[in-house]
Amino acid sequence: MLFLSLGPKNIIMKKQFVVLLSTLCFACGSSQLKQTDATSIPQGPDGVKGSVVETTEEGAVKNKETIIAVLPTAATREQFTNAELIGTHVNFLASDELQGRDSGSEGIAKAADYIETTFKNNGVVPYFTSYRDTLSNFKKIAYNVVGVVEGSDPILKNEYVIIGAHYDHIGMVNGDGADKIANGANDNATGTSTVIELARYFGTTKSNKRSIIFALFSAEEQGLLGSEHLAKKLKAQNLDLYVMLNFEMVGVPMVGKDHLLYMSGYELSNMAEISNSYSDITFAGFLPKAKEYSLFKRSDNYPFHTSFNVPSQTYSTFDFTNFDHYHKVGDEADKMDFEHMARVVNKGIPVMEGIVNAPTKEIKYN
Repeated sequence: MLFLSLGPKNIIMKKQFVVLLSTLCFACGSSQLKQTDATSIPQGPDGVKGSVVETTEEGAVKNKETIIAVLPTAATREQFTNAELIGTHVNFLASDELQGRDSGSEGIAKAADYIETTFKNNGVVPYFTSYRDTLSNFKKIAYNVVGVVEGSDPILKNEYVIIGAHYDHIGMVNGDGADKIANGANDNATGTSTVIELARYFGTTKSNKRSIIFALFSAEEQGLLGSEHLAKKLKAQNLDLYVMLNFEMVGVPMVGKDHLLYMSGYELSNMAEISNSYSDITFAGFLPKAKEYSLFKRSDNYPFHTSFNVPSQTYSTFDFTNFDHYHKVGDEADKMDFEHMARVVNKGIPVMEGIVNAPTKEIKYN
C-alpha cells in the first residue's frame, strides 16, 4: 500500500521461505472430467477434489493425476481453500528469496513466475498475448500479470469485472539489524494470494456469466503505476468495465468490528450493500479512518475510477490498530493469520459470484 503522510506523524499502513514439498492445484484444459473410482480421487483443500502435484527430490513439480471435480455449491464455496494452502502462497511470496519484490527486480520476476503458473494450472488464460503486460510508465522493466476467465453468458460475457491486487513491495531497506529485506507479507502478498485463490475458483468452476480479468499489479509502491498503465490500456480498447474489486492488506483480522472487511470509498457507492446482499455475514463495512485518510485514492482501485468512472473500490482489513510493520522488515509471513485469510476467500466467493452473475449492473456510484 502507498505510504500515507498524515501530518506531524507518519501513520504507516502499509521470511521464512517454505520449501514446497506439495501443493494443491486444479487442472485446466479439457472441460471433460476424468472418471476414477471415488475412493481414488485425491482430495483438495477441505475435501474439494482437485489434482495431486508431487515434487521430485530436486524440488521440481510433476503432475501425478489430473481431475476436475469442482461444482459451485454452498459446500465448495465455504470449504474451497484453507489456511495451509493460503500459507503456501504467502510464505513463498514473502520469502527472503524474493528480496522484497521491488518492481523491476529478479525477486518480483520470481513472484510473477509463481502467479503465472497458478493461472496456467487453473484455467485462467492470458488476457493479452501473454500473461505479462510490460508497463509503459516505469523506467525499469516491470509488468503486470493479467489473466482472464471468459463469461459463460453470450451477452454478459462482453461485460468485465476486474479482481486485482498489487504484488510488488519495496525491496531492501535500511534497518537497525541484519535483516534488510522488507518482505511485504501483509502488503501485499495477502491481497495477491486472495486474488490467486479467487482466480483458481473461477478458473476451475467457470461459474461466471460476466468475464473476469484477474490482475496482479507491479509498481503500486511507485505511485499506482501498474494499475494506471492497465486502466489506460483497457480504456483505449473500449473495455466495457462493470466494476473493479481490489484487495489490499487482508492478512490479519480487524479488532472489534462486526464486518469481515471494510471498503474504501464506502459512502461513494452501494458496493458494500450489494456485497453484503450475497453473503451470510456482514462482508464489507465502513471504517471511519479509511474515509479520514482518503484510502479510496491510495490503492489500485483509483486509476480505474479515474479512467472509467465506474465503481472501483478496495477491500481491506488493516484498521490502523492491528498491524505495526508497514514498509518495515517486520512485515513477515509468520505474522499473518492464514485462517482469517481463508475465511476472506471462502466468504468472498459467493460475493464475487453474485456480482459477476447479476442480470443487471446493480452496483452504482451514489
